[in-house]
Amino acid sequence: MNDFIWVEKYRPHKIEDCILPESIKNSFREFLKQGQVTNMLLHGTAGIGKTTVARALCEELKVDYIIINGSDEGRYLDTVRNKVATFASTVSLSSDSQHKVVIVDEADNTSTDVQLALRANIEKFHGNCRFIFTCNYKNKILEPLHSRCTVIDFTIPSTDKKMVASQFFERLKFILKEEDIDFDEKVLPQLILKFFPDWRRTLNECQRYAVGGIIDSGILASLSEIKFSQLTSSLKKGEFTTVKKWVSNNLDNEPSHIFRSIYDSLYAYLVPASIPQAVLIIAKFQYQSAFVADQEINLLAALTEIMVECEFK
Repeated sequence: MNDFIWVEKYRPHKIEDCILPESIKNSFREFLKQGQVTNMLLHGTAGIGKTTVARALCEELKVDYIIINGSDEGRYLDTVRNKVATFASTVSLSSDSQHKVVIVDEADNTSTDVQLALRANIEKFHGNCRFIFTCNYKNKILEPLHSRCTVIDFTIPSTDKKMVASQFFERLKFILKEEDIDFDEKVLPQLILKFFPDWRRTLNECQRYAVGGIIDSGILASLSEIKFSQLTSSLKKGEFTTVKKWVSNNLDNEPSHIFRSIYDSLYAYLVPASIPQAVLIIAKFQYQSAFVADQEINLLAALTEIMVECEFK
């Protein structure tokens, strides 16, 4: 299965092969030099490579490690407690390894009880095991875990964006050549820019479209675009049913992408006096999108509040 899914097939196994700014990569180079890792909290946007880096670090150091998915088993206290305790309390099978590593992926989706249990495990098994937490939203991680970890921000500085995008451009060309897919080099930068810095989403979209054997300008047209002309007209007229239909038709876009696109369109569709209120509404519901049970309801609620509270041109 991993040979079919490009994201897994071409996942880097060395830190040097990871797409990262030099300032961030240098931190992990130091861990490799030291031959061991501290407890770490890696945070940044989705698809940027946090889990890939954690795995690559463990593989290069040749340590035994397990991955706990915070969105799945991380919700069950007994599962995490038993799995971590069983793994962390035993001696490593690798003679080269000084310790084991538990990677808690999507740790911001774990419950408070699970995070407290993991905090206790960090202290209990400190002589035999290290913990690497990955998350999109570090504010959802309890402060006691922050204080016990080296916190590394995967946000790409504006000065490094061009360089990092160029790295991924070269990696994407390599993958397409390996898969024997024809491609238009002028299209790839536009695709990368559309989802930057979500490398996972970019690669998944390429694989989806590549079934036709070529990556051309059609991929840009095939990607679900967020159309605002109909939406703003409906919001202005107070047509709730039409707005609800628009939300349903655009749910294949990432919530963060939708909210950002709405934010970018404010000056075009709202009177200046309403823009500050719209910004506050967007910020509130964008934050909520990280943990709500139903993204459709959350987005519809945000648009409804904009419709009621804001004045359109």
